Amino acid sequence: MTVLPDDGLSLAAEFPDATHEQWQRLVEGVLRKSGKEVSGDAAESALSTQLEDGLIARPLYTSADTAPGLPGFAPYTRGARPEGTAAAGWDVRQHHSRPDPAAANEALLGDLENGVTSLWLTVGEGGLPVAGLERALDGVYLDLAPLVLDAGAAFPEAAAELLRLHTERGTPAAEVRGNLGGDPLGHEARTGQAQDFAPVASYARKLTEGFPGLRALTVDALPYHEAGASAGQELGASMATAVAYLRELTAAGLSTEQAVGQLEFRYAASADQFLTIAKFRAARRLWSWITEVCGTEGAQIQHAVTSSVMMSRRDPWVNMLRCTVATLAAGVGGAGSVTVLPFDHALGLPDAFARRIARNTSTILIEESHLSRVIDPAGGSWYVEQLTDQLAQAGWEFFQEIERAGGQAAVLRSGMLRDRIAETWSVRSRKLATRKEPITGVSEFPNLAEKPVEREPAPAAPAGGLPRVSRDEAYEALRSRSDAHLAAHGERPKVFLAALGSPAAHTARATFASNLFQAGGIEPVTGEGSAAFVESGSRIVCLCSSDSVYEEQAAAIAAELRAAGAEYVFLAGKPASYEGVDSYVFAGCDAVDVLTSTLDRLGVS
Repeated sequence: MTVLPDDGLSLAAEFPDATHEQWQRLVEGVLRKSGKEVSGDAAESALSTQLEDGLIARPLYTSADTAPGLPGFAPYTRGARPEGTAAAGWDVRQHHSRPDPAAANEALLGDLENGVTSLWLTVGEGGLPVAGLERALDGVYLDLAPLVLDAGAAFPEAAAELLRLHTERGTPAAEVRGNLGGDPLGHEARTGQAQDFAPVASYARKLTEGFPGLRALTVDALPYHEAGASAGQELGASMATAVAYLRELTAAGLSTEQAVGQLEFRYAASADQFLTIAKFRAARRLWSWITEVCGTEGAQIQHAVTSSVMMSRRDPWVNMLRCTVATLAAGVGGAGSVTVLPFDHALGLPDAFARRIARNTSTILIEESHLSRVIDPAGGSWYVEQLTDQLAQAGWEFFQEIERAGGQAAVLRSGMLRDRIAETWSVRSRKLATRKEPITGVSEFPNLAEKPVEREPAPAAPAGGLPRVSRDEAYEALRSRSDAHLAAHGERPKVFLAALGSPAAHTARATFASNLFQAGGIEPVTGEGSAAFVESGSRIVCLCSSDSVYEEQAAAIAAELRAAGAEYVFLAGKPASYEGVDSYVFAGCDAVDVLTSTLDRLGVS
């Protein structure tokens, strides 16, 4: 290796530092060329992006946007432990809800033999029967594999059964690890049914006295995320839930410190990488603020779960990519445990291949990408630090709003929380419908020829409370109509894409229109002239070309196609006033509305 001599030269010494104001003036010049006359902060704001919760992503960040703090110290923004997950990576926690105990046992052992380090079991409604827990855990070393339960209304029975198994198998109390999963408010959010807190408090006292590695409660924010909540709402609801549990536990005789030690928090990790990183960092900060006010201190214990809202039923293979980004973001954000949902999660019970890909996602990021070797790798990123600050503030404001309304139980029962989340999801649904928030393989680049992936149906999840939403739900309804038409008639509904002019003129908009119509299960047939239209068998046309060709040919071609039997004519491009054209499809149009009306016109029920 050649080492250059230190000759004392500083090549930038003669140049003054650029200032923020100089950069803004350059931005002003660029915007002026595009017709925008703005200056100073307004020029910078013109390049900013508005996010949910009132968050703003600015185009430029500087060293003024840094945040103080070190990993392992309050407010724990940079990590719950000084060493982070550098020693062994995060806990790889696999979820299981298979109701057959023997099949569940096979899946559990397979996961534990191939990289999974803890297990998360749905027990009772929507999962494994409590009576089947012993068979499902046959051969599982309970002193080595921490177990986390999600039992809902069956909490008392499931908790008693798990502790009985530990006792019978001789697990020393000091070595029992995991979480009994008591979450009365989470259960109420899921089902609309209130749950008695007394059994949870009783187990919390018992664990505090004799099981130092076992917790009694989970503050599960997934019911809110899965109902369509924003990240700030998810954080605020989780803090309100945790505070409610602290009140109950201290009233039951636990000290504040003991009560804090009984809680583990569960959050969703989505493919929005930076927002997910910021959410886990902001969650630890918020909890630190609350414990400080309560007169104690304790880092938040976090369990990340890749978002079920982002999972698509069509082209489910893309879910592997979504889950990889989400897992990376959860790890970078400092989550202590991470559950990667299998790519076929939305289709039913996962098969062995899907579970293998799920657990190997964490393995690759930890063992091959070495992601966990750096403590808080996003720390010091001026953008991430500012996003964390903004999100923490949004979460705190929503938490205070819930507290002013009487607390988490009150807003669940009054409908206030449902309504606020519904407002948020309505705005997001509009972005999904207009494809401003694209879904790869669904609203963008769909594949009508793909072979459906079929899975064994999953047991029905508890319902009756907050709804469960999915990003693909509107498009899935359209595709289901198309599938039914295919089954009944042997072909999908069709639209004729009339290519006008040369390939250079029509290719771009024909590709755009093809993607749009396929998102609704409508098969595009591209051709030129009325003869090709008649041969297509469709009654609906979409003209595709450049603006200059439209000026010359659109009206005449529309008339020709109508004479050949076209009942409705779209034009791919910005809205104008071409004779014979009924409607326009363009970037930002309401794709769901266009596709719904097209299927209606084609008689597809």
